[in-house]
Amino acid sequence: MPSRNLLATLAPGLFVFLWSTGFIGAKFGLPYAEPLTFMVIRFAVVIVMMLFLAWSMRAPWPRDGSQWLRIGVSGLLVHATYLGGVYEAIVQGLPVGVISLVVGLQPLLTAVGAALLLGESISRRQWMGFALGLGGIALVLSGRIQSGFGIAGLPAAVTALFGITAGTLYQKRFCPHFDYRSGAVLQFVPAALITLLGVVAFEDFRVEWNPSFLFALGWLTLVLSLGAVSLLNYLIRSGTATNMASLFYMVPPCTALIAWLIFDERLSGAALIGMPLVVGGVYLVRK
Repeated sequence: MPSRNLLATLAPGLFVFLWSTGFIGAKFGLPYAEPLTFMVIRFAVVIVMMLFLAWSMRAPWPRDGSQWLRIGVSGLLVHATYLGGVYEAIVQGLPVGVISLVVGLQPLLTAVGAALLLGESISRRQWMGFALGLGGIALVLSGRIQSGFGIAGLPAAVTALFGITAGTLYQKRFCPHFDYRSGAVLQFVPAALITLLGVVAFEDFRVEWNPSFLFALGWLTLVLSLGAVSLLNYLIRSGTATNMASLFYMVPPCTALIAWLIFDERLSGAALIGMPLVVGGVYLVRK
């Protein structure tokens, strides 16, 4: 079908752009809310919207209880663990460039996991693409990483890396096929519940309901949690875990470009060299 072929062509680039705006949205919203509190509010809005969408469009729900459980586990890893780690690392003062570089290791870890757990074959050309992409990321972020930064937020960034890697592999292995509307509810409900426990234990539910926070909440809810996550589920279902993970190499350079356009953050000469290296690396992996 032409429409399905068009989606397959546009989905990778659109996913990279939308996913890259997550750091920008966090930069707008986190000064006005505690990280776990921000996540709970975001998850709650998504659940209400997707419940209404699934009900109004009569979306199918999994018939097997074990499938409900597996989709929920994937939501805990992809949403609660990944976003919780990223948000906590930002709040603890770890530079966004460092967080991006840590999470940028995800394609390599996913490739190893896909080979060991999913039986996917990784060619020499793809390994060269992984190495080229990682080198390009290091160049892109080299001008943004400040020397002597504190490492307090590093464990949180590593937790985010584990969450997105394990979540991608788990979903590809155990629950690659589910309806995006009902599946989003099943993913976000357990993520919201476990995050709410964190709020009760560690935070005071502090929120400043100002225009900046509302803009960040709306953007992260509609564009990220609905748009980007739906594309993520589509890409996981329609391709190999290795090809899907390689797209994450494109996120840090794209984030740097968006930050340059919105916040006037300057790009170094090394970054300008690194960006085509990242593109070349992704091309080798996905060719």
